[in-house]
Amino acid sequence: MSKALTEAQVAHYRDRGFLSPVSALTADTAAIARAKLEEHEAQVGGVLGPLHRSKSHLLFTWVDDIMRHDPLLDAVEDLIGPNILCWNTIFWIKEPRTESYVGWHQDLQYWGLDNDELVSVWVALSPATEQSGCMSVMPGSHRELIDHDETYHENNLLTRGQELKIDVRDREIVAMPLQPGEASFHNVKAAHGSGPNRSDDRRIGLSMHYMPTHTVQTLAEWDSAALVRGVDEYGHFEHGPRPEYDLAPDAVAFHAKAAGALREIVYAGAEQVDPTL
Repeated sequence: MSKALTEAQVAHYRDRGFLSPVSALTADTAAIARAKLEEHEAQVGGVLGPLHRSKSHLLFTWVDDIMRHDPLLDAVEDLIGPNILCWNTIFWIKEPRTESYVGWHQDLQYWGLDNDELVSVWVALSPATEQSGCMSVMPGSHRELIDHDETYHENNLLTRGQELKIDVRDREIVAMPLQPGEASFHNVKAAHGSGPNRSDDRRIGLSMHYMPTHTVQTLAEWDSAALVRGVDEYGHFEHGPRPEYDLAPDAVAFHAKAAGALREIVYAGAEQVDPTL
């Protein structure tokens, strides 16, 4: 029996490769998270840098709390079962009136994971509208693998500037606008992307990538993931410490190792390496 999602929602996810919107956090909780993010940015004198953008749950207690939020995990459990790892958390921030975008891509193509059971949860911390560049998805694309070009375009927020080698105008496209606290769910093979932020507010999203514990990393001998529910009988990923407070030294040290491993994985086989990831 499902814990959070209806049978119709689960069926939609299986058939179409995505589900949106899903209630994840209260609007107040999302506002508090945004305030904490922007408080940190004010302290360091700039927007969240690439060093802290990925594996953020190892650095900030409030990100760790969102990642482990029980109602959110209940929905994830309905899709992939009770034993759950979170492979990565990453912020997707587009400043107002800027050209940053996310090219059309499929994550499974370059994450090195050995199955397509991973579900990505994208939580809005500010309004994600079509004007501000919300995510769009290509329904049914989780049933195929599509080749990519690596453009390294300066405005593409992806590591290699990935772009699908197809004309997306020939496919069905569904926009997934979200209000603060709402989330979208998509399969790791689902093709997705987003356009520039034409609004007067920042578009801030936090994505979390959940997978069953039997998953294996194929592109590296060592990788990390957080055990967020159930038990891990496989031990394919090192779990790492939960931060006792923001930027706790032991968590920062583990984050440096984990972020370095992640960088090597997402650039495996690439001709060009961007050291700013």
